[in-house]
Amino acid sequence: MNATTTTAPAEPPPTRGSAVGRDRFLDVVRLLVMVLVVLQHWWLPVLAVEEGTGTLDASSVLTAEGGFAVTWVSQVMPLIFFVGGAAHFLSRRTAAEQGVSVSDWYARRLRRLAWPVVPLAMVWIVACHVLVLAGAPLQPVLVGAGAAGMVLWFLAVYVLVVVATPLLAWAQGRFGWWVPFALLAAAAVVDVVRFGTGVHEVGYLNVVFVWLGVHQLGFLYATGSVRRKHAVAMLAGGAVVAIVLAWVGPYSLNMTGVFAAETSNVAPPTLVLAALGMLQVGAAMLLRERVTAWADRPGPARFLNRVCPQLMTVYLWHMLPISVVAGVLVFGLDIHTPEPMTGLWLLWGVLGLVALPPLVVPLAQWAVRFETPPSGLTGEPGLLRSLVSAVLIGSGLLTFTVVGLGTGLATLLGLLAVVAGLSLTRTPDRKRQDAPSRVSRTGAAV
Repeated sequence: MNATTTTAPAEPPPTRGSAVGRDRFLDVVRLLVMVLVVLQHWWLPVLAVEEGTGTLDASSVLTAEGGFAVTWVSQVMPLIFFVGGAAHFLSRRTAAEQGVSVSDWYARRLRRLAWPVVPLAMVWIVACHVLVLAGAPLQPVLVGAGAAGMVLWFLAVYVLVVVATPLLAWAQGRFGWWVPFALLAAAAVVDVVRFGTGVHEVGYLNVVFVWLGVHQLGFLYATGSVRRKHAVAMLAGGAVVAIVLAWVGPYSLNMTGVFAAETSNVAPPTLVLAALGMLQVGAAMLLRERVTAWADRPGPARFLNRVCPQLMTVYLWHMLPISVVAGVLVFGLDIHTPEPMTGLWLLWGVLGLVALPPLVVPLAQWAVRFETPPSGLTGEPGLLRSLVSAVLIGSGLLTFTVVGLGTGLATLLGLLAVVAGLSLTRTPDRKRQDAPSRVSRTGAAV
């Protein structure tokens, strides 16, 4: 089970219109995840305006009978952690080969992760204040802003996996498959303690164990350790564990937490969610050759080249057009979400498929400019500053997740924490000042 004897996964040869070195399989998985994420954020909320009060009632399809079945298809975030694991492993390995230090690698990843959130937060904060000052009711505005902040939980956890990557990459080379086994075994222990003691808060330890466990599967993929027999075992074993635990254990049947986080396997994550992740990774790996063969064709390759660099932008910004369309329908036209799990509800989903792309795509094409950090955010901060930066950025993103991107002091403090964390990814001023002096002394010596 030692990974030192494995080889990197075979890459399909690049074709005309494809980017040399890109893994088309991972690109397709990213695209699938993003489509399903946007769709479920439109389709799963149930919105209605309460008569007399004008208050927006935001509940979830997950509370309807049989609604849980939808979530077993729509919950695909384990796949994006799998893809992220492969990307992080390869990125860190390449950086190490080029002599890039861990602190410098941290700084680069944190900038790319956190900087796009700053303009997003500023747009939401300004828009919410303008709407309220213009006379819009505060409560529905905050519901939309809360949903926009809620999706940032993913980035908050991603800060954790970035920080853990160098250590877990070393562990991957030393222990191979034992690393995800250990992480998921720890997740099982956390669940036993949580449900055995009734202390719900203990379950949040699984933010570490579940997501890092799935993330580690990406490391195994990047080193070529996932063979067909492993994929079959993950698919079958994940399916059995997830289904059995969900039906006979103390777990929810819901796999996502859109407006119903307290009744799901997401907040906090559970072993059931980890098992679903293994099922998804196993199924994806079994389809890898077919997916790659399709994606490596010139047409699909050009399409993936165009859309994949914008997928994170879509993830960050898609709640803005969703909130606008929902607001116009619910408040402007008095059209409420149909009864879940009915024919009209299916039509509501189709409406989203038709209405959202013309809004999301141009917005993403405009906002993708924010993916590149400004030139002032450069340099090597050192390990301590990088770790403090990670804490501040993670705290700011977690604050956005909890309180949203609307009005209030907490939102501003979250933004301040992210900005402060980003500022720490720069080379310290002392080192910047010392650099010309060292060059001058070196030149004089010559």
